[in-house]
Amino acid sequence: MAPRPAWRGYLKLSLVTCAVELSNATTQSEKVYFRIINRATGNTVKRQYIDAESGKRLAEKDEVKGYETGKDEYLLIEEEDIEAVQIEASHTLNLEGFVAKRDIDQIYLDTPYYLAPADKVSEEAFAVIRDALAKKKMAGLARIVLYRRERPVVIEPFENGMLLTTLRYDSTVRQVDDVLESGKKVDLDDEMVALATKVIDRRKGKFDPDKFEDRYENALLDLIKSKKAGRKAPKAKPQQKPSNVVNLFDALKKSLAGDSGDKEESGSKAPARRATAAKGKHK
Repeated sequence: MAPRPAWRGYLKLSLVTCAVELSNATTQSEKVYFRIINRATGNTVKRQYIDAESGKRLAEKDEVKGYETGKDEYLLIEEEDIEAVQIEASHTLNLEGFVAKRDIDQIYLDTPYYLAPADKVSEEAFAVIRDALAKKKMAGLARIVLYRRERPVVIEPFENGMLLTTLRYDSTVRQVDDVLESGKKVDLDDEMVALATKVIDRRKGKFDPDKFEDRYENALLDLIKSKKAGRKAPKAKPQQKPSNVVNLFDALKKSLAGDSGDKEESGSKAPARRATAAKGKHK
């Protein structure tokens, strides 16, 4: 079953408009989730709001949002007040400008969504905008209201549709100079840099997301299987924390030697080495 769209509205390029829908590009449905259970009864529990001063349970009709204006002072905001806040981006993705996607710093990219035409009538206009962006190798900048918040977005051609990625506001991104000392230069040995580049060259390859395994998720599933079967939970293996490198040059040389050994393991010498190791175990 196709996922339910996260947003429906219109994509606009000057006077060209088409109906579109937005769908999540990622999913959390396969993740392991836990409920809070009453250990004594085995029943699930509910969360309730409690008045911080009186300690009494709060009735749902008495719940209201509050904006803090001072110490213990709040301005009450009703749901209908929030619903009344409507701006153009609530229903329309207006392509306001165009940039090369590579010019957007990666740190500003947030959440990806698939963008598709919402009906047959919109398919032609949608395809024209998509193919025009592809021909110019550009991405469009727009704004959208998602979950009651306006967000800047970048829209680019992607397969038979388009990919919309929400962008972080500049005010929410910590500048690199606030974290890393700027202007601090480290004098490096050219030979050590050359060794490090050789390690990189030997391990370079093509990006393949299939190779990424959620080991923590798998460990949780193993835990659940063990508990269901009445077995003890598997114990975590003690992990040795790495220490700082004392001799960087030696560490780089050993890294290269280790990579060479890995390659030999996959070659003709590997079976002989494994056989020798096996004999040692039987002694």
